[in-house]
Amino acid sequence: MVVTDPISDMLTRIRNAYAVGKESTEVGTSKVKVAILSILKEKGYIKDYKEADGNITVTLSYDNDKPKASSLVRVSKPGRRVYVKSDEIPTVLSGEGITIVSTSKGIITGEEAKKNKLGGELIAKVY
Repeated sequence: MVVTDPISDMLTRIRNAYAVGKESTEVGTSKVKVAILSILKEKGYIKDYKEADGNITVTLSYDNDKPKASSLVRVSKPGRRVYVKSDEIPTVLSGEGITIVSTSKGIITGEEAKKNKLGGELIAKVY
């Protein structure tokens, strides 16, 4: 199966796994996906991820049987790229959620990008 947007596919797999209450899910591997997953792990939206045999196993995190991430939304898509300046990076749910931004310094959270005055491609919103 050919995937035209691997990041969106990864977010959808995680979102679907949360929807049916699965403990983990598998996604294909890439450096970008690993960077995004490390941010999600750091912020507590997933428990862990492990790379093996060209796949990444993502262990999901729940709080009293409720998913830690209730929404994972891809903002910039292959057909419509969304770029923002550092002062245009949106806040998600009054700071309760995070934005993930691809900058010249790598893939970081919107909060870090604002602090370092870096703009870039707005990849996703998570809350």
